[in-house]
Amino acid sequence: MSDSLNPPLSYEASANTTHPHIATSLPSEVISCLKNSRFLHLATCDGLTPHVSLMSYTYLPSTPFDPQPTIIMTTNPDSRKTNHLLSNPRVSLLVHDWVSHRPPTRAPNPGGQRDGSPPPAATRSSLASFLLDLNTSALSSISTTITGTARFLESGSEEEAWCKARHLENNTFEEEQGLFGQQRQPSGQRTSISSIDNNVRVVVVPVREGRIADWKGCVRDWTLVSEGPEPAAGTRANMVNGVSPSS
Repeated sequence: MSDSLNPPLSYEASANTTHPHIATSLPSEVISCLKNSRFLHLATCDGLTPHVSLMSYTYLPSTPFDPQPTIIMTTNPDSRKTNHLLSNPRVSLLVHDWVSHRPPTRAPNPGGQRDGSPPPAATRSSLASFLLDLNTSALSSISTTITGTARFLESGSEEEAWCKARHLENNTFEEEQGLFGQQRQPSGQRTSISSIDNNVRVVVVPVREGRIADWKGCVRDWTLVSEGPEPAAGTRANMVNGVSPSS
């Protein structure tokens, strides 16, 4: 088959700001991703070693304490990510809602050299292949990264209580067998986390800038700005995701 029909997995140079999108509202793809995804990946760093955590979260387009989009998370005060955030509040979040399993390989597996990959598509039943394709096509084909500065809310504050309540409301789960062996609920009922330990810390990350990437490797940087005059020409020209390389 012609190479033109099989582009490489990543083919767009994106070391610098790429196809910048600067607006007073989030791109629709970012909003859809934040609304549809069940978890996000939180990347923190203590200055030496990066650390990635899988987090449940709550996305809100605004709060009484911030008129712009906000992500709410909670963390154990004695966790590694908490220690990282206390020393370095800069974070990167990855949010995606596409299927997370690897597709079948294109060719047989001679000599067992690719034991870590799924079997060739030919070994799947036609029904299994149909269901896989149907499931995949119903999901998004983009992900978004969000770069920003995390902020711990003051314990006992009005803002912390409000954000905790919204986070509890958001963490509901459809009827299913839980990851830790919880029993299925009767049909039509939903379960939710009943409380958040008083010792946990509530963390918020303002959604201001990031990058959209699709499955083909195309990227587009986006920045959310407040209503008002446009940024001065050239102020973001040499930035990566809105962050100066020298910062």
